[in-house]
Amino acid sequence: MLAPPAAQSLRELAWDNVDSIPVLWALSRSPDADLALLTVIRLRAELGDEWAELDSTLRVDKSLRGRLFALIGSSSAFGDHLVADPAAWRLLRRDKLPSREELIADLLATVDAVPAESPNSTAMLYRAGISGPESVALLRKRYRDQLMLLAALDLAATVENEPVLPYQVVGRHLTDLADAALTAALSVAVSRVCKDEPVAMRLAVIAMGKSGARELNYVSDVDVVFVAEPADATAARLAAEMMSVGSAAFFEVDAALRPEGKAGALVRTLESHIAYYKRWARTWEFQALLKARPMTGDLELGEQYRAALMPMVWTASERPDFVADVQAMRRRVEDLVPADLRERELKLGRGSLRDVEFAVQLLQLVHGRVDENLHVQGTVEALTALAAGGYIGRDDAANLTASYEFLRLLEHRLQLQRLKRTHTLPAADDEEGMRWLARAAHIRPDGRQDAVGVLGNEIRRNSVRVRRLHAKLFYRPLLESVVKLEPDAVRLSPDAAIRQLAALGYVAPEHALGHLKALTGGVSRKGRIQALLLPTLLEWLGDTPNPDAGLLAYRRVSEGLDDQIWFMRELRDEGAIAQRLMIVLGSSEYLPDLLINAPDTIRMYADGPGGPLLLSPQPEDVARGILTAAARYDDPKRAVAAARSLRRHELARVASADLLGMLDVQQVCRALSSVWVAVLEAALRAVIRASEVERGAPSPADLAVIGMGRLGGKELGYGSDADVLFVCDPRPGEDETKAVKWANGVAERVQRMLGAPSTDPPLQVDAGLRPEGRNGALVRTLAAYAAYYEQWAQPWEVQALLRAHQVAGDEALGVRFLHIIDKVRYPEGGVSSDAVREIRRIKARVDSERLPRGANPATHTKLGRGGLADIEWTVQLMQLRHAHDVLRLHNTSTLESLDVIEQTELLDTEDVALLRDAWLTATKARNALVLVRGKPADQLPGPGRLLSAVARVAGWPNDDGSEFLDNYMRITRRAKAVVERVFGE
Repeated sequence: MLAPPAAQSLRELAWDNVDSIPVLWALSRSPDADLALLTVIRLRAELGDEWAELDSTLRVDKSLRGRLFALIGSSSAFGDHLVADPAAWRLLRRDKLPSREELIADLLATVDAVPAESPNSTAMLYRAGISGPESVALLRKRYRDQLMLLAALDLAATVENEPVLPYQVVGRHLTDLADAALTAALSVAVSRVCKDEPVAMRLAVIAMGKSGARELNYVSDVDVVFVAEPADATAARLAAEMMSVGSAAFFEVDAALRPEGKAGALVRTLESHIAYYKRWARTWEFQALLKARPMTGDLELGEQYRAALMPMVWTASERPDFVADVQAMRRRVEDLVPADLRERELKLGRGSLRDVEFAVQLLQLVHGRVDENLHVQGTVEALTALAAGGYIGRDDAANLTASYEFLRLLEHRLQLQRLKRTHTLPAADDEEGMRWLARAAHIRPDGRQDAVGVLGNEIRRNSVRVRRLHAKLFYRPLLESVVKLEPDAVRLSPDAAIRQLAALGYVAPEHALGHLKALTGGVSRKGRIQALLLPTLLEWLGDTPNPDAGLLAYRRVSEGLDDQIWFMRELRDEGAIAQRLMIVLGSSEYLPDLLINAPDTIRMYADGPGGPLLLSPQPEDVARGILTAAARYDDPKRAVAAARSLRRHELARVASADLLGMLDVQQVCRALSSVWVAVLEAALRAVIRASEVERGAPSPADLAVIGMGRLGGKELGYGSDADVLFVCDPRPGEDETKAVKWANGVAERVQRMLGAPSTDPPLQVDAGLRPEGRNGALVRTLAAYAAYYEQWAQPWEVQALLRAHQVAGDEALGVRFLHIIDKVRYPEGGVSSDAVREIRRIKARVDSERLPRGANPATHTKLGRGGLADIEWTVQLMQLRHAHDVLRLHNTSTLESLDVIEQTELLDTEDVALLRDAWLTATKARNALVLVRGKPADQLPGPGRLLSAVARVAGWPNDDGSEFLDNYMRITRRAKAVVERVFGE
């Protein structure tokens, strides 16, 4: 609020009337309204006749009011800057911050700089046309103008509802401005040192500290290091002159982080830098290099500097007493702060900015040696990367980030007040100073406390939070932490424990109690951690379809991973991992064994910067990984084992993401098909390699695997076998009989190896769709297939070929096979009416005979009414009848073919929608059955616990399995009507 003496000033400004209410309201919200009003009076006096323009603009321009009053009410320094150049108020009308390139161009133009001749064309070297003493004043003025615009946009939200600039945007813009400033300072230095001569050396300016990390304050020293080729006297003079101009015009330019500090040479060659860091550098110097960034000058040389030194940074953690050195440095920094200022010091005190920065840098140095994702420079970016890598808990990272940004906001506001380098909060008894800071930081009363009280609480809360998390992350290494249970803590009696478990949804609480005793038994550290985790885990399990099975599965997983140190750590520190694991274990019998055998999947339950890590791998990348891993082994058994291992991991990932609702049906089918194809390809390659070694000669034939059924359509489910055809083609000069015999041996061996008993979900390669079925030859030549299909193909075989697609082996041979069968499956003129009648007859027979005895035709997902077979047969009939005219129906995917049928109006849009909905619903239900029961199944259960579990896993929004079943039958019943209409035409 304005002080009473302000009334006279408002009358002088003619702001004491109704028309001025918006101006007065904005002025009153300024962090220091009296300071703002005083600055306006001074501006009016300096503007003279031009005051009217500012006055009229303030009355109509809300954004300008917010920026101007926030700025001059927060910063006496910027108020003085405006009064010295009152016309500069027009800069505040800009809505957008200039880019880095625009800032560089603006500051270079201020001194009429032009590109300077240099031995390296990539150098950001310019020669200033104005290089005398006046250049410093010109640069200072222009730098302050740009700084003022940023500050006004940053502060505007405190007065008007202007957009709030995120902390990272402010820090990066300040860094861009610093880069531009030193580029301009270097141009002046070039003019002064090199005169009109070409710049004979290469000089790179390396940003360090906050500038290197792109998180500068409004008022910061800018730490730099110089690299020159050659590092002669001229290079040293150029560097010194740049520092002198920069320090006079902009901010203190400090080169104390160079090798040997202030006692060392100002400029060194790259070779000299490398030699120093290899032999003499101390731990803190490598820590400082974390933030090194080429900022101006010869950027190519700067990148060479970074490329040469950063590998040393990431091996610094291997140095003796590394952690102790870092901790000792932190304590020394803390001891520099006088005791009476430690609670007010934002930067160096306890619970301060430096606590966060030191903790983050330590973790980066420790883990960055093996994880390149941690090779980032900004503190916030590093926290994000640490959380994504699982090195700190996501909640811890989020809390540290929030506290760090809050403390940096206060630091920025304190520095803006007088544009002085300060990090100290107002004293506890300085209520006016705290009130100003609260308003400048956009902190308002909360209904219980005034702004000063809210600010004080926020400062204390964030300081305590930083101290707590810093101690957790920095001083107590995670692997050495100990959980102490209080000996006099209240313990539930067995009866009370059973009652509580029953209340949480456990059907057999006595058994559940036995599992809990096994998990927490003994005096091991893991048992104590389990005791701390289990109350929350049990609550989450209580919300799953089968908490009893979930707890048993959790016990099995815990015991199976007993030697995996990370497991309990992840559960303790990552809430998302623990909760998702409980959902999975309490919902699925398919996943526990997979997770025990592919435990790294559990780590993927965490969230990354771009979302859940379960979604990060793409099927193509997984497939390449399987093939690469298998290719490392000459022994087919070991190659197949490697492929199986990665398949196991991928199945666990896909099933987990599916069960947690992160993948849709098509994504699941595509991923499962991709991993199946990759394993088949890996096994085939391994067997062929081994065969060639055994024969001592190349393969006598090319061999291709043709995917059929759901494999050919890339629509596999969890319980699907891989239907295939094997086709070979003898190579020139090879005996056909021997070549076919060799191909049969390879195919049989692939089937046998993949179908071998395993704890993993089965890998059955089924070649039953080959000519003459199981009585026919396992492998035929391309010519034999062509002859058979031309003379003997039955309608059902032609129909089966609609989903044939090359999936493994020799791709060229597979494509040739497809070209041959295209004449059969897409015959010119369309399929005959006799063939259509035969397909209808076979379909009727399938409907009446193939359904298992006792199965409910209304709820059998594969062969039931409106189930998968109905939809697929309908689509295939449409393909047989129309694919010769509609080339886009040459497609093995059911859903994609339905899209074409709709687009070409072969069926009504409504009918296609019913078929599509039924196929998706049945596929999702069938997959959910496998996930819940842990084995292939097609029949939906009747109402009860199992059906409710299937409903939940299938994505039904509640536990009412009967609703899910009713919805399923309604959708499939409508689809069946479309099927009958199509087949009855």
